[in-house]
Amino acid sequence: MAVLFSPLTVKSFSRAVQCRLGIAEGIMTDSNERKMDAGQKGNWDFTFAFWSLRLWLGVRALFVGIAKYGAYHSVAMPLIDPTTGQPDASGVMVNVNIKSYALANYAGMAAGLRDKFSHDPLFPKFALDLFDRMLGPAFILTGIMLIIGLGTRISLLAQAALYIALTVGLVLIDQSDGVAWLGIHIALVSAAFMLAQYNRFVVLKKW
Repeated sequence: MAVLFSPLTVKSFSRAVQCRLGIAEGIMTDSNERKMDAGQKGNWDFTFAFWSLRLWLGVRALFVGIAKYGAYHSVAMPLIDPTTGQPDASGVMVNVNIKSYALANYAGMAAGLRDKFSHDPLFPKFALDLFDRMLGPAFILTGIMLIIGLGTRISLLAQAALYIALTVGLVLIDQSDGVAWLGIHIALVSAAFMLAQYNRFVVLKKW
């Protein structure tokens, strides 16, 4: 039995279908926009997380390098009378340790640590001298690179290499506390590598 549809019925049905499709498209569009907004917000969260790691590692490396140019010097100064705030009338002098920074003060490794390394047969003298000379400048350079975003991945890789080299040395002289401390730094560098894709405001983004 044939069913006949009037033009009015077909037209109404067509409008109903178009209306449903429009509503569905609107829902999908709203859903996609919400997902995009959530994704952008999430990306910024990752960016802020990376910036925290990048700045912390950069600032720490910079000042670790600068600290290697610091040294304390004993200076004779007059004893200050606590009641008057003036030099004591007796003319007594006391030695005061004052810290200063200069190229002449540079020491890549502490004297005690360097002495332990020098007694280990696995550390050739020339390699120990080379590592001692480059340690401070390397920390300063990688720190500045991280802070300004100049070759972020390269600077992170260089810092990882420094921490691994120091770890090898501390393992050989049985400094377990120092090894654990360096392990934390390696974990932070690894976390920074995982978030590097969300890095922004850099000089060289790719590297």
